[in-house]
This record gives sequence, C-alpha cells and structure tokens, in this order.
Amino acid sequence: MPALPREEVAHLARLARIDMPDAELDHLADQLTAIVDAVASVTGAVAAAERATGEPVPATSHPVPLTNVTRPDVVHGVLTAADALAAAPEAEDDKFRVPRILGEDA
Repeated sequence: MPALPREEVAHLARLARIDMPDAELDHLADQLTAIVDAVASVTGAVAAAERATGEPVPATSHPVPLTNVTRPDVVHGVLTAADALAAAPEAEDDKFRVPRILGEDA
C-alpha cells in the first residue's frame, strides 16, 4: 500500500488534537502505513481461510481462551477492633488516629 499522504496524517493529528511538527508527520505517516499494511495482511489471511474452509472465521480478542482463576470465598476468623488497633501508632475512641491533612475550613 502506498504511504499515507502527509495531509491525511495532519488531519488525523488535528482530529486527535495533537500538535505535531512537520518532521513528526513524515515519521508518523510511515508508521501508520505499516500499521494499515499489517491490518490488511490479517484481513487477507482471514479472507483466505474463509475461502478455503467455506466457514466464517469468528472474531476473537485473545488467541487463547481466558479463564478467571478465583478461589471460593471462605469466611475465616474476624479481626477485632482491638486486634487491629493493637499495632496502630495511635488510636482514639476505637479508631485509628492519623495526622490532619486538610485545613480547618475543609
């Protein structure tokens, strides 16, 4: 595929609200052309596979199926307030005491 025209790259930059110097426009045009060529190559491979099998190739987001690895929720011993506050540097009224970070008028 021929390189994307500089005007199209400049237009894309304007749409994305990116201020881009002329030198970067040329560099980005080459990179965007490589990306468009890669997508065309994948599209061509999908079309060839569909012609060969006669079946549509399903779209996928990952090459390998994803599984969520979780463990069952099991309730264990509950941490009491006294246990939690035992390691605190300062406590007051069964709460952690921390330094003030906001001014008086907050």
